[in-house]
Amino acid sequence: MRITAVTCVKNEGPFLLEWIAYNRAIGVTDFLFYSNDCSDGTDRLLDRLRAHGVVRHRPNPAEGRNYQMEALKDAATKRPVVKNADWVWIADVDEFLNIHVGDHTIPALIAACGDPQAISVSFQFFGNEGIEAFEDRPVIGQFTRCHNPDIWCGETSIEVKTLVRKDFPLRYYGAHRPFLPGKITEEEHPTWTDGGGRPVPPKFLVADNPRRIRKFPAQGARAFATLNHYALRSLDSYLVKNDRGDVNREHRTFDDTYWRERADVAWEDRSILRMMPALEAEMARLRALPGVAELHDEAVRLHCARRDELLETDAYRAMRDQLREASTLPPLEEALLQELGLA
Repeated sequence: MRITAVTCVKNEGPFLLEWIAYNRAIGVTDFLFYSNDCSDGTDRLLDRLRAHGVVRHRPNPAEGRNYQMEALKDAATKRPVVKNADWVWIADVDEFLNIHVGDHTIPALIAACGDPQAISVSFQFFGNEGIEAFEDRPVIGQFTRCHNPDIWCGETSIEVKTLVRKDFPLRYYGAHRPFLPGKITEEEHPTWTDGGGRPVPPKFLVADNPRRIRKFPAQGARAFATLNHYALRSLDSYLVKNDRGDVNREHRTFDDTYWRERADVAWEDRSILRMMPALEAEMARLRALPGVAELHDEAVRLHCARRDELLETDAYRAMRDQLREASTLPPLEEALLQELGLA
């Protein structure tokens, strides 16, 4: 089974080896990276890994603002590693597919779901836990607390990311879900499940505006898999993340809403730690490849240097203090329950 992971990156150098190693451990066989204007050596590390046959790496072809969608269009129409894959997995470098069945690999998840044409897995957002300093060690081992998996920011419907089988009737790939052709009969509707093997809600198939349909109720949807999302990481890394923008939009105006929405640590989930031995073994294999460890260490150094540069400015010191204060506020879920008199 050929499983291709597709992702876009900008200044993710310190986190690349962990993400690649983890995905190799769960069954991903091929990687296609698109990079955007990196200043921390991400592109150089990817080029070295490409030379060793570990990944494929291309500069992002985007000419407009939506880098990710342009990259996905390029991947679907021009890249054999995607066109010839049995399954395609589109995710970001801070997202880890946590599989709860069988040997905890993607083939085990596919089998548990009955080999459908698509599997949409619900997000679970892991908070910062008050960790300020960046450490060069696996993110999945540092952050183990998240929101109640059934409710996030007062909502019971949570976003998903989707594994897509090669025979899915595809119009184009989206970041969260594939899109069907405009006209499709009921008989042509694909088999499509959530992370618990249940059919996805009908609106995923017949929505008038499917671009807006990328979430559904999380309760019961995580029986076989969860998508662990470490969007915040350490406070140090979040400052650098804000400086770089993201793969879709650069230079967004800062506010602490994104941080607060993902800082809820009411729930502990350590299930992904079962993958640590396999992860560490894969990371060691990657670091042993000539030149890889040196380029990883350079990315770490540049990441920390950028943090230090940012904290020399009044704006980023104020941002750091604002985020520290936001970390001490009640989670939005709790605040909402208090407002409704239910807490």
